[in-house]
Amino acid sequence: MSTEADIDAAALIERFTLKAFVESCLVLEEGISSVREIELGMMTGAGIVPGPFARADQIGLDEMLQRLERAASEWGESFVPPTVLRRLVAQGRLGVTSGQGFFPYPRPDAGWDQSPVKLETRGQIAIAWLDRPPANSISPEVVGALTRVWGAVTDAGARALVFASANPQLFCAGADVKSFTQMDEAAGRELVDSMHGLLRDMERSPIVTIAAVNAGAFGGGCELAMGCDFRIAAESATFGQPEIGLGIIPGFGGTQRLPRLIGEPRALEMNLSGDPISAWDAYELGLATRVVPDHELLDTVLRWARKLSAQAPLAIERIKQVSAAGDLDAGIEAEKQAFAEVFASEDAREGISAFLGKRTPRFTGR
Repeated sequence: MSTEADIDAAALIERFTLKAFVESCLVLEEGISSVREIELGMMTGAGIVPGPFARADQIGLDEMLQRLERAASEWGESFVPPTVLRRLVAQGRLGVTSGQGFFPYPRPDAGWDQSPVKLETRGQIAIAWLDRPPANSISPEVVGALTRVWGAVTDAGARALVFASANPQLFCAGADVKSFTQMDEAAGRELVDSMHGLLRDMERSPIVTIAAVNAGAFGGGCELAMGCDFRIAAESATFGQPEIGLGIIPGFGGTQRLPRLIGEPRALEMNLSGDPISAWDAYELGLATRVVPDHELLDTVLRWARKLSAQAPLAIERIKQVSAAGDLDAGIEAEKQAFAEVFASEDAREGISAFLGKRTPRFTGR
């Protein structure tokens, strides 16, 4: 039997949980911080794990609304349901059960549950969910999964493909450096060729591709986003090409697409410094197509996908093919050759070893 003390403790926890959620929503509504920043702050600073938004998504936002309405009548107006909560519930964004609340959640098609890239079909729109914990890093397995997704989407006659992350804290950390150390030159070249082939197929296809960049897109993750027709970024998103710190160069098009998007001087700065840039800086430079609030990212991307999927496929295909014409293929071939040469260098071995060993690399220029 529950004691009076147990009941009082449960009520206290409920009150604290609801109040933390309300205050988090108010900070969000006032534009002080983004969903991701608030969530990280509450987890690391207040020790609330999972954070208030993820917890609410798990409970169900409709249930949270009911709890707050009861709390407001019992404990006062400081528990009145926030506007953002009412809006999400009205939109049918109820959390994990509906596939989207404050964060999006994959609902993969049958047979894709165990794939590191999960395919979800919504009519003529498909979503490729990057879902390889902990960092969604691009390994040979992931490249293979991306290729299978693209084949399935193409065969099904989809009109738009969205790349999204199942990890609310990260889009893609880049290539799986550890897997690189286990490949010989032939396997490495095959991986690079496969990824480049996929991105070039995407660029020439009548299927519109959109990257929903929710957080960090680094290295191969940034290059995957650049291979898409559009990059819509959450306010919390960051973009970067950190390969220089490993003593290697971008291998999935970073030396070619980045200058075409933001200009040679700024691309050279990003590729040589390895420093990331914010979503707003990416927008000002032309790397990000739009920047939206974190919790509006997937809805915005899906609106774009629905609109673009209604356009004439042949016209889309021709516009994309003509826009991508020129010396990009020649540039990619040059990048592939340079990547292979640099990857085989002593500096590359030192950089990767230092990264895996969590130490500062000592480059010698050999």
